Formats: sequence, C-alpha cells, structure tokens
Amino acid sequence: MSGIPFIVSAPSGAGKTTLCKKAVAFFRDLRQSISYTTRKPRAGEIDGVDYRFVDNAAFDSMVKKGEFLEHAEVYGRKYGTSRKDLKNILDSGLSVILEIDVQGAESVRRKLKGGVYIFILPPSLEASGERLKARGKDSAEEIKKRLKTAVGEIKLAPRYDYIIINEDLGEAFERFKSIISAEKSKSRRMMERVKEAYEEYL
Repeated sequence: MSGIPFIVSAPSGAGKTTLCKKAVAFFRDLRQSISYTTRKPRAGEIDGVDYRFVDNAAFDSMVKKGEFLEHAEVYGRKYGTSRKDLKNILDSGLSVILEIDVQGAESVRRKLKGGVYIFILPPSLEASGERLKARGKDSAEEIKKRLKTAVGEIKLAPRYDYIIINEDLGEAFERFKSIISAEKSKSRRMMERVKEAYEEYL
C-alpha cells in the first residue's frame, strides 16, 4: 500500500513548520519532503534536513531536466519538490508531508493523485505579523511584504480539504493529528490491507 501525500500550505507566521515537524515526530510512518531551495540557510538550518540548498544554476538545471514535481519562486527565492524523492517515499509505503506555498500546491493538485490538502491559518493577520517580528528573521519591509502576500493566499483556503486555525499550538496539533489519522483509516486506503487479512471471506 503506497503512502499518502499531505500537502500543507499557510501564510507566513501561521506556525506551519512547527506543526509539520511535530507531526513527523509523532507518526512513525510519516516523513517530511525536503525541498530544494536557492535561498541561503538560516541560523540553525541543516542542509539535507531542513532544505537541500543549491545555487541558481543547479536549480535551473533540475528544472530543465524535469526533476521537480513543482517549483516556484517565492520572495525572490526558488523552491522545488523532487519527483524522485517523493516517489521513493510513497512507494515504500510511508506517507509524506509536502510543506509548500499555495503556488506549489496548485501545481501538485494538477499532477499528483490522492493528495490531502491542509491549510494552516494564524488567528489573524495581526497575530501573524507579531509572530514574524518575534521570530526575528525578517526585516520590517520583508514582514510587510509577507503580510500583503498572505491576503491573496488566504483567499485560496477554500480549495483545501481542511483548514486549521493555529491560535493555540496544542489544540492545532490535535486537529492536525486527527486529520492525518482519519485519512489513513479511510476505507479506500485500507481495502488493500483488508483484502489481505480477510481474503477468504471477500
């Protein structure tokens, strides 16, 4: 039985990365898709763990070879999801989280079957701005740009299967876990295992 791709998007400051990391730590059969990016590593980020950091020439070469399932430019930096890496995870029976922006999600929607789409929201744009300031990784101008972009991203939230408002991290994570557990137990996903166990009765 192949794994499930969970596509998770959010505006900046929604807590998407924190929720995804907690989910991967909680579920033994869940992995994080590691995106390729041309941006520089932030303090504490590790190549091959947080992202695969490459230069523009290497990224553009991968695009030309058709190695990305999706790729997009966000805030002047390029991000992409490797087709091969994703296929290897899913074919092994493991599920995977694709933590990507709304542009990438729209591209994946057209190319990948069986995806579960989850949108994470902060309780308000003001709260998002405060979280970005507290993070201390972006300039005031960058935060302003991110919040402006967030307005357009939020308008696409109805296209997702689930929406989680991350006001309280504990509550948001419980909802996130419930979604993943429920999707893994859907009959259309479980029938292969059921047939193996009850073959003589079906």
